[in-house]
Amino acid sequence: MEISARMVKDLREKTGLGMMDCKHALVEAKGDIDKAVEYLRKKGALKAARREGRATSEGRIGSYIHMTGKIGVLVELKCESDFVAKTEQFAELAKDLCMQVAASSPQWVSPDDVPEEVVAKEKEIYMAQAKDAGKPEKMLEKIADGKLKKFYSEVCLLEQSFVKEPDKTIGQLIKEKVAQLGENITVGRFARLQLGQE
Repeated sequence: MEISARMVKDLREKTGLGMMDCKHALVEAKGDIDKAVEYLRKKGALKAARREGRATSEGRIGSYIHMTGKIGVLVELKCESDFVAKTEQFAELAKDLCMQVAASSPQWVSPDDVPEEVVAKEKEIYMAQAKDAGKPEKMLEKIADGKLKKFYSEVCLLEQSFVKEPDKTIGQLIKEKVAQLGENITVGRFARLQLGQE
């Protein structure tokens, strides 16, 4: 079957992926757009991992004001191209992240952003707690590492459970969007303001 430029354009608008990816998917799906989307989704999950680390210099600032008007959030969400930044899926992701920050009050984007002195202090506390609980000396480090993981899941946006789907982390949600949109997506920074809080 002949794959027209119009078909490629339609699929590209639907998925946000590159022209060559769309054309290849349409060839594989023999011109069936729905099957091409399914093919790209399957293939996209594999590509998402390869896209990590690619430069993200485009994007948008998402914003959210809670109904009461007492909590406001800004999130810098970045991607590789202006094309993807303008898609509805990208806008929805930015909004979801803003709502996540409003609801869960993370302090950092990822564990890599947590200052070393904070990590060291938390680890020291966890090891002391385990020691006081009578845990064996050789187990203290392992126990502290487990508690640190839980700490990260509370204070780091990417490690938090997604409020709309608690069995999925924000990091996993972003990876799904990377697979769908075909570009690397990163959270630059965020700000959460709550009336009466410093």
